[in-house]
Amino acid sequence: MSLYPEIEPYDHGLLEVGDGHRIYWEVCGNPAGKPAVVLHGGPGSGCGANARRYYDPAVYRLVLFDQRSVGRSLPHASEPGIDLSANTTEHLLQDIDRLRRHLGIERWLVFGGSWGSTLALAYAERHPGRVTEMILASIATTTPAEIDWIARGVGQFFPEAWERFRSGAPAGENLLDGYHRLLMSPDPAVAAKAAGDWCEWENAIVAVTPGHKPHPRWVDPKFRLGFARLVTHYWRHHAWLEDGILLRNIGRIAHVPAALIHGRLDFSCPLVNAWLLHKSWPASELTILGAAGHDGRDPGAGEALLAATDRFARR
Repeated sequence: MSLYPEIEPYDHGLLEVGDGHRIYWEVCGNPAGKPAVVLHGGPGSGCGANARRYYDPAVYRLVLFDQRSVGRSLPHASEPGIDLSANTTEHLLQDIDRLRRHLGIERWLVFGGSWGSTLALAYAERHPGRVTEMILASIATTTPAEIDWIARGVGQFFPEAWERFRSGAPAGENLLDGYHRLLMSPDPAVAAKAAGDWCEWENAIVAVTPGHKPHPRWVDPKFRLGFARLVTHYWRHHAWLEDGILLRNIGRIAHVPAALIHGRLDFSCPLVNAWLLHKSWPASELTILGAAGHDGRDPGAGEALLAATDRFARR
């Protein structure tokens, strides 16, 4: 697969979004180009430099940012005593549109992967007039059933990994509540062990292709702790979304062209999520990757994303 060349941002900064938070943002490519924004997964994964290479830099004005308490945004979720009360889906939706206005963008293409696809759908359904096209990959709508599947149900396919994962939380306690309590412990050793146990499980269920290697970011203790804290924080609250609301409200964006990309071997987010979304969305096209799981590095995933960005670049 041939990606676009590595590029550096021509502009970047920290945007004050309230509640003591500042989010890191950057803009790459053509300053006069087609606006597009990347919503990363997790919650808590952050935007990496490689994401820039899936968009033609001569065509796109590409905006990337780290969501609250992630990556280069401040404060980071791994900090001792971090307060996550002002880090909710509602806060993130407001941040996205605040950033759009800050950059003087009227409408933009919205990309979201995994958790980012949930955030992208919620944003587009709230601001349909601000979205030109959408690209969603490894699709999740973060319903209670999907969360229960990742934290428990999928364990039937990974029983040895799930047993290790389950043993990391106190017996008799809800997994999400138990892990979150350990992750927020003032004892660094307790929090670090819980983060390691949580991230080991996350990696186990995406390793479905031969020779799969975890992303290098997983070796960073700061990343692991911040990621696990945010995931459990959001999942314990079902992302503050009414059950099934994103699918029920899809009519608000029925006219928006969308490329949906999903791996058939995605154990984290079963294909049925993407299938039901596609069936309800007249302007969507679904690409099913037969040899791919949830990882964007899996076979065919990068090629499908490039094809989508190139196709929409011509609109």
